[in-house]
Amino acid sequence: MEKKKILFVAQEIFPFLPKSDIASTARKLPQGIQEAGKEIRVFTPRFGSINERRHQLHEVIRLSGMNLVIDDTDHPLIIKVASIAAARMQVYFIDNDEFFKRKNTVADDKGEFYADNDERAMFFCRGVLETVKKLGWKPDVIHCHGWMTAPMALYVKKLYSKDPHFADTKVVYSLYNDTFNKNWDSRFAEKLKFDGFDEEVTNCFKDTSCEGITKSVIGFSDGLNVASEVLSPELKAIFDEATCLKQDFVPEEQQAKVLSDFFNKVIEESVAI
Repeated sequence: MEKKKILFVAQEIFPFLPKSDIASTARKLPQGIQEAGKEIRVFTPRFGSINERRHQLHEVIRLSGMNLVIDDTDHPLIIKVASIAAARMQVYFIDNDEFFKRKNTVADDKGEFYADNDERAMFFCRGVLETVKKLGWKPDVIHCHGWMTAPMALYVKKLYSKDPHFADTKVVYSLYNDTFNKNWDSRFAEKLKFDGFDEEVTNCFKDTSCEGITKSVIGFSDGLNVASEVLSPELKAIFDEATCLKQDFVPEEQQAKVLSDFFNKVIEESVAI
């Protein structure tokens, strides 16, 4: 039987960035899923605070060189890669000077979230999908970690739904207490329209608060799991209201087994439907 393919897309990963709920889970879970018998790929943004020399990042020339248009502006896509030897795991980095070269990740020195985080998220998600296509690797499930991965379900379910590479791909979104307190650009829906989304989709994204984006994204997802041990009341309410397949929080030592089974369930239920 062919191994199931799980694509992990994470806003941050340890040891390239400091430990956090997201960074730690995105480091350990793919290794556990791989050891459970599935094939994996892992993608993250190449933020400017990542030390390329220390972590031995290098550009993958055959995957780089594409331009992605976001809000009518061309942005070069650069792909880099590094290894986590202890996990026998490669990590691919989505890079672009304008979006990711700045020294901080999602907010400036004063803690102000960047005004273009919506476009950075769009570029990141599209960059991942285009690179996976170039790799010739068809994921059964894309598992998303962090709000910068929020647009992924939209692209897979709407923009790439007729692409044979992603026609059967399912998307699982993880809920973390990591949120943003500055709304995404009020033109986010307009930018999605320029990207090729119809009004049925863009009308879902008039509320660009973190809560609004999260609710809308889950509506396009096949599965949802709780990744922080204690969720805020707002996120817990969103989880409770969701109608897709759901998996509540499980301790770290059980995560790989439980989520591997959950991925199987998401794949199987979708096939049954």
